[in-house]
Amino acid sequence: MSLDRNAPEAEIAKAAGAYSNWGRWGEQDVLGTLNFLDAAKRRESAGLIRRGASFSLSQSFDMNGPQKGWRRRTNPVHTMLDTGVEAALGIQGFPHGLGGADDVIAMPLQCSTQWDGLGHIFDHGKAWNGRNAADVVTSAGDQVTGIEHMAADVAGRGVLLDVGRHLGEDGELPDGFAITEEHLRATADAHGVHVGRGDIVTVRTGQLARARRDGWGEYAGGPAPGLSFTTAGWLHGTEIAAIATDTWGFEVRPNEFEHAFQPLHQVAIPHIGLLIGEMWDLDALAEDCAADGVYEFWLTAAPLPVTGAVGSPVNPVAVK
Repeated sequence: MSLDRNAPEAEIAKAAGAYSNWGRWGEQDVLGTLNFLDAAKRRESAGLIRRGASFSLSQSFDMNGPQKGWRRRTNPVHTMLDTGVEAALGIQGFPHGLGGADDVIAMPLQCSTQWDGLGHIFDHGKAWNGRNAADVVTSAGDQVTGIEHMAADVAGRGVLLDVGRHLGEDGELPDGFAITEEHLRATADAHGVHVGRGDIVTVRTGQLARARRDGWGEYAGGPAPGLSFTTAGWLHGTEIAAIATDTWGFEVRPNEFEHAFQPLHQVAIPHIGLLIGEMWDLDALAEDCAADGVYEFWLTAAPLPVTGAVGSPVNPVAVK
């Protein structure tokens, strides 16, 4: 797929028309491509657990995160409401020596490992399934496709495509590296794994490992390896249920057009209906997959059922 890099609007419109899933699951649909992950697929995928080894694919949720305040996205603020200090002093007011601790956290829902919900991105005022964005997401939240609708569905066959290890240097792709369909297919072939209907695909670029080693720098919103806009056809045609990367923004940055911002999001979420994960920590899982040569696993990654939310923190767990 060739791109006219000076015509983002035309290229987005062309891809949106070619890869739209509007109406595929009816006018009332709120799950998008998660419809591909049905009970039969989930039951089949449960058989992938052989060793019982489990891996959390989440970054930490704390003040040491990557966020810099762009569009009011900050790192989590964790505050204690009750501590062992008050308990030791006996001033908590509980009877018979009981003491306890309580805490609260304040954070944007997309500040660390997270899912982008179907109400997160619009195209020319249209939300997933062709709905009017103004009718879908209001000041009260996502009134139609809130992330809570997906809380029971994100569990099934996970696949790791470690593009960083397969094509990069020392396991890392350079910033600005555009991962094409050919790269994804070549990596899958090298791993001996098939990507298809209902899969939850994880793509490791190695950028998170670099950020951990060298500091966050511009990880949040700066240059990054990521999926090329040209992968829109692959994302649609493979009928995957969801996809996640170890980068802040999923797609390659700088984006592949002049004067554009996240054009693949503009096709993938409102038109394909694809669930997209960002800032996943895939490093430990990748090491294990490389060691045993098995790049498929059981994966559960339920979003928090925050009513009306357009995204959600998540602690994905892969089990092999």
